[in-house]
Amino acid sequence: MAVEQGQVLWQPSQQQMEQSGLWHYMDWLRASRGRDFRDYAALWQWSATDVAGFWRSIWDYFAIQADGDPTAVLSTHSMPGAQWFPDTALNYAEHVFRQATDSRPAIIARCEGQPPQEMAWRQLQRDVGALAATLRGLGIGRGDRVVAYLPNVPQTVVAFLACASLGAVWSSCAPEMGVSVVLDRFQQIAPKLIFATDSYAYGGKQFDRREVLSDVLQGLPEIAHVIHVPGPLFGRDTEHASVPWRSCMSWQQAVHEEAELQFERVPFSHPLWVVYSSGTTGLPKAMVHSHGGIVLTHLKTNRLQHDVRPGDRFMFLGSTGWIVWNLMIGSLLAGATVVLSDGNPTAPNDDALWDFIDQYQVSIFGCGAAFLIKSMKDGVQPGRGRKFEKLRAINSTGSPLPLDAYAWVYENVKSDLWLASISGGTDIASGFVACAPILPVNAGEIQCRELGVAAHAFNEQGQAVVGEVGELVITEPMPSMPVFFWNDEQGKRYHDSYFDVFAGCWRHGDWIEFSERGTAVIYGRSDSTINRFGIRMGTAEIYRVVEELEAVKDSLVVDLEYLGRPSFMPLFVTLAQGQTLTDELVAQIKNAIKTKASARHVPNVVVQVAEIPRTLSGKKMEVPIRKLLLGAEAAQVASPDAMANPSSIDFFIQFREQVPQA
Repeated sequence: MAVEQGQVLWQPSQQQMEQSGLWHYMDWLRASRGRDFRDYAALWQWSATDVAGFWRSIWDYFAIQADGDPTAVLSTHSMPGAQWFPDTALNYAEHVFRQATDSRPAIIARCEGQPPQEMAWRQLQRDVGALAATLRGLGIGRGDRVVAYLPNVPQTVVAFLACASLGAVWSSCAPEMGVSVVLDRFQQIAPKLIFATDSYAYGGKQFDRREVLSDVLQGLPEIAHVIHVPGPLFGRDTEHASVPWRSCMSWQQAVHEEAELQFERVPFSHPLWVVYSSGTTGLPKAMVHSHGGIVLTHLKTNRLQHDVRPGDRFMFLGSTGWIVWNLMIGSLLAGATVVLSDGNPTAPNDDALWDFIDQYQVSIFGCGAAFLIKSMKDGVQPGRGRKFEKLRAINSTGSPLPLDAYAWVYENVKSDLWLASISGGTDIASGFVACAPILPVNAGEIQCRELGVAAHAFNEQGQAVVGEVGELVITEPMPSMPVFFWNDEQGKRYHDSYFDVFAGCWRHGDWIEFSERGTAVIYGRSDSTINRFGIRMGTAEIYRVVEELEAVKDSLVVDLEYLGRPSFMPLFVTLAQGQTLTDELVAQIKNAIKTKASARHVPNVVVQVAEIPRTLSGKKMEVPIRKLLLGAEAAQVASPDAMANPSSIDFFIQFREQVPQA
């Protein structure tokens, strides 16, 4: 079916709305606070203006367990530097284990090449307690940095929760990341201990990471202990291991040591984890989020925006190096069962993951938009032969979801489905604009701003605009903004990353447009915006049009206008299987851009490539490729270890010779 921008594709029924966590919260506000909001827009308006009142309501609604007095919600209101709940102390892991129950598993794990596994809450609590006892015995405590080089497996969740329970600071990289990527991240925080695997599986292959691990350890001299988590290749301890995983999991040993799971309550702003920007163009920013900020934000986001309910099964495709992993683990706070997926989701075939979602009754499935687009382009029909009885929602992120992908989901997955496009960032470990279970789904649009997020589109004069494309700006502080960047003593890098354009306001670096209805459209990164012949356009507008064509699988566009040189705009495309870039197809692509996007943004050339360069989290590398084609050295614009497909850049190095000079 063909759909139009803004067309309503799904509307929740009254029963569906009344069953949602958001509806229950609004009822609670009415009963306990005397605040009767007529709709989501009014609720958001209050949450984004009375931020202290809103976040105190979140504290009370979710009955946060803490020492101290929560009366002072926001002692310092300025950005950067906001101080949240300064008189309280709490622990993230303690709030996770409030949900422990015998009625459902805590974790279901789908690991490539292995049968699915379930972990009961009782086992999770036992393993976390045993591991925490081991860590204490190794001298790990409050404020110590603990890092992981692990895949998306249950052991990683156990390790994270054990660290959090002690007040240690967690940070992780996925095992497919190379030496330089790992060291660029971990060297910044000087960790004392690492959890590491020797191998991982992906796409029917097993990858030996022992040599990489050896190089990583050489670059991290502060590490005193290596806890080895066996991978699929070897199943035995590496020569680097000082503590085998199996010894950490000895329940008898833990009992002998009187190691009952305990929770170190730490100040609200105490670091929980360090996460990183992509690092494709420089040293990754080491962003620190707090125990309190993440507890409040992930309860709000998971329970109210994504409608994660106790007993739901929540799966989000993503490695341990992508922030969606952290958000998914946060669904444990809401009482969900976390469903892990490690390896290639389409192994051994395109239907494998959809079979698993159906069989294991996944309630909410999250993925990068690229996964849905690939399924669509490959002709997958998930709804054929499957009921998806429990599947209530699909979350899509990472890049805008094109209109034909919206149509594909409703035609080929499930017709009564809440398809939510969301956009946020590692920077806040959550969403700026996302979803709400009481709102309709409009094709090509994100449903709403998240509660407590004062998101606006600013024009060049710093004025909020509606119905116009502007910079995504946040005008009020949020608890999940980084408390600081590691090794940024004066806060200069933090300030320059967000606050150097609009004083006192967070500029995120995205082009966005808000409608009168409160929906949003993301048009791409503002630093990669094409300003051609005086007309600005986000790259996502071009991708949306080009990738609607059946022949086109993926695309990337850059404008090489620079310092007065004439504009030269190449469009790079990868094509569907069996397609070739004929003159007719080039004409079709250009005409689609001319008629559906902008006549001034028709590319000078259309070039077929084997792959579009992407980061490890799947984002198109527009800015690095633009810099490369303008003459920068490849080593200066992109680290191969920070790329999902490093060999893809070789084509662009050669293509640079064909770029017209000024």
